[in-house]
Amino acid sequence: MVWDLHNLFRQHAKDIIRSLRRRGVAPEDAADLTQDAFLRVLAAPPGEAGPDHNPRAYLYRVSHNLATNHSRRNRLIPMVELSEEIAAQVADPFPDPEAVVYSRQCLAQTAVALATLPDRTRKAFELHRLSGLTIVQVAEQLDLSTTRTWALIRDAYRHLLQHVGDI
Repeated sequence: MVWDLHNLFRQHAKDIIRSLRRRGVAPEDAADLTQDAFLRVLAAPPGEAGPDHNPRAYLYRVSHNLATNHSRRNRLIPMVELSEEIAAQVADPFPDPEAVVYSRQCLAQTAVALATLPDRTRKAFELHRLSGLTIVQVAEQLDLSTTRTWALIRDAYRHLLQHVGDI
């Protein structure tokens, strides 16, 4: 049996959300639980259907079960609303030492990789990426066509990815 989840979602998602809302589920949670129900069915569709096959009822049952689990979880782990002032006091505005070291290493690798680029390629990349100019503006400054300018910038990106990795 193949379920047409796209059509099922279009036909029943709003009704499932409405059903969950009537059970006291918050609007955002109802929307999330509805999507979760469809994802569950997508990931693990039910077995062969008998003559009384009813996809709508199955989706309602899955969403009902998810809402029950959600409710239990909320009772076990109560959520507390924090004001922005309290959240700002809790959050550490400074990165941890490992993140600082990693960022500095990436910057050093990037500087070395940029230095190994041909002058025109490096200049095109710097104008585009660091100065925020469009490709057309970079092309005008370097007196090149936009196609050639784009090729230089693309080559610079490739070069950086090869020498620095994920930047």
